[in-house]
Amino acid sequence: MTVSSNSMPGASEKKAPSRSSRFWAWLIFILSAAYFLVPLGATFYWSLKAEKDILGFEAYKRLFADSNFLPAFSQSVVNAAAAIFLSLLIIVPTAYWVTLRLPKLRPVVEFITLLPFVIPAVVLVFGLIRLYSRPPLLWTATYESSRVLLICVYAALSFPYMFRSVDNGLRAIDVRSLTEAAQSLGANWVTILFRVIFPNLRVALLSGALLTFAIVIGELTIALYMAQHTLGPYMADLTRSKVYEPSAMAIVSFSVTWMAMGVIQLITGGQGQATGGH
Repeated sequence: MTVSSNSMPGASEKKAPSRSSRFWAWLIFILSAAYFLVPLGATFYWSLKAEKDILGFEAYKRLFADSNFLPAFSQSVVNAAAAIFLSLLIIVPTAYWVTLRLPKLRPVVEFITLLPFVIPAVVLVFGLIRLYSRPPLLWTATYESSRVLLICVYAALSFPYMFRSVDNGLRAIDVRSLTEAAQSLGANWVTILFRVIFPNLRVALLSGALLTFAIVIGELTIALYMAQHTLGPYMADLTRSKVYEPSAMAIVSFSVTWMAMGVIQLITGGQGQATGGH
């Protein structure tokens, strides 16, 4: 005699939790999306109302025509590129050496790289100003020296993201075998780093670099208190003097950040598919 699965006592009980879990998952997803997208949609809608009774992109035209926008944006991009370069020069050799020779120091290095999360930006910038506004470490005397200091701070702020990206990339490859093979061919440590390790960490380095770029491009507090003419302070000044342009600036800033995140997703997704195919 065959017994239908529907007649079994536990069948309906097993289906009910599954439907309930899907319902709550979709509900949480919809509420989370609404929490994020509704304010963003309202901001975008407000940015289109620069002309009376007309929805258009006049606010964006005024924003891009502003003589202060392009210098602020370009300066933020240059600062981000310099911070990424400095961070890579510090993090990659450190993570490589910890993975290869000093694995017991990994918790210590991870703790140090997490310090930017622990110290509030306001506390950090006031500490920097007090430390570097007097001899012999007089770095805040001129605009350019303050900018160098700001880039160093941005590099430090990128440590939590950069170290974890690089560390995950190093764990995915056989660092010891690659190092021994390169040494057997007569390569020195600099050659190993730049011609062996860096090429094998392309995805990890790009992920950390784009996360750093997204952080630097919208940073406000440190740049504002250090009197730097970057995108964050420019947007703060815009909110005090304009009505619709700040909303347009917010949408532009979000778009730049999303593009960076999208590039990360495309590259890391492609890497994952390639790995799975092997």
